[in-house]
Amino acid sequence: MTFVPLDNVDHHALTVAVRAGAEFGDHANLLPIVPAEFEEAQRDLPIVFRRGGDGIAAFVLLGFDRGENLFVADGQWTTRYVPAVQRRGPFALARSATGEEAIEVDLDDARVGAADGLPLFRDHGGDAPYLEHVTAALRLLRDGQASAAAIHADLAAAGLLRDVTLRIDLGDAGGYELTDLLTIDQAALAGLSGAVLERLHGNGLLRAATMAAASLGNIERLIELKTLRVAG
Repeated sequence: MTFVPLDNVDHHALTVAVRAGAEFGDHANLLPIVPAEFEEAQRDLPIVFRRGGDGIAAFVLLGFDRGENLFVADGQWTTRYVPAVQRRGPFALARSATGEEAIEVDLDDARVGAADGLPLFRDHGGDAPYLEHVTAALRLLRDGQASAAAIHADLAAAGLLRDVTLRIDLGDAGGYELTDLLTIDQAALAGLSGAVLERLHGNGLLRAATMAAASLGNIERLIELKTLRVAG
């Protein structure tokens, strides 16, 4: 990887293709997301949680085998929502020696400079729509990662996260048992009351928890996609 600061003069004609694939990190059965993504992600993707060395983190479940993303086909995501960690493409946020924030681009990424790529800058100055899209994803990640651990810890402290083992039955094709996961406890969510309910409603966590709980219905879609893939 060769990340360099993006410059609207040096990189005025640079294009970047919007592609998905294993070489770009899309082929993972779990990808991290931040709470600000829950509302949009829950329409297509199951949201689960895991404990790690840095506390509890949120992920979208994309497949049942390691390296399997059932929502990517022919080099593109098939969902309406793509997690920001992948939507940012070959870009990153960095700080200069003076402390200013800047966008960097990985010139070694195969999507950079592609003939079918999208422009980063407008012909007469200013960021093109694709770069605006990427910038929004980078800032969402920056802000979301700063607060995610505290939000997930608050959900756990309120009794809204429970340890689960997801058992997936594919009939004659076998099945899967996914362990070390947490999901929103829907019974605990429905039973919230008093000061805890008021606090979670006031700080927006009640809505985040509700969105994460609603997302679990998408596991059925994952099973459908896996069944089709196995049959194919």
